[in-house]
Amino acid sequence: MSAPNSASVVKASKELLDLLNKGIASEMQVSIQYMWQHVQWSGVKGFAVKDELLDIAKQEMKHAEMIAERLFYLGGTPTTKPEPIFVRESLKEMIAQDVKDEESAIKLYRGIIEKARKEGDETTNRLFREIMQQEEDHHDTFTTLLEEI
Repeated sequence: MSAPNSASVVKASKELLDLLNKGIASEMQVSIQYMWQHVQWSGVKGFAVKDELLDIAKQEMKHAEMIAERLFYLGGTPTTKPEPIFVRESLKEMIAQDVKDEESAIKLYRGIIEKARKEGDETTNRLFREIMQQEEDHHDTFTTLLEEI
């Protein structure tokens, strides 16, 4: 993908570009974290959540890609560094961390949506409303799993 013609690019503030990069770093973090959880867990409890963790990890990587494409279009450079990855000892601890990470993503994305609205960037606004809906689904999945563990 080549960079867009600078005359056609929506102007985005440095603050919005930085928020998009924070979103990418967060998505990379949870993608790796959930993939590790998928690999690590076995037994009855692990069997119950393994496939769901893998599916969500793939969705999170897709989110990182979508955000990176938008950031690049807006003239930014996507980060290659994830936020810190948390490896916990028990499945319950891992899922509790996953709930917190999804809550953080939802909070971040609400802020990005608001910032994009203020800047008149409807495409970024729409993108993050779509991603946030999926993050809310992930949060629901993890809170439900946490109740069962």
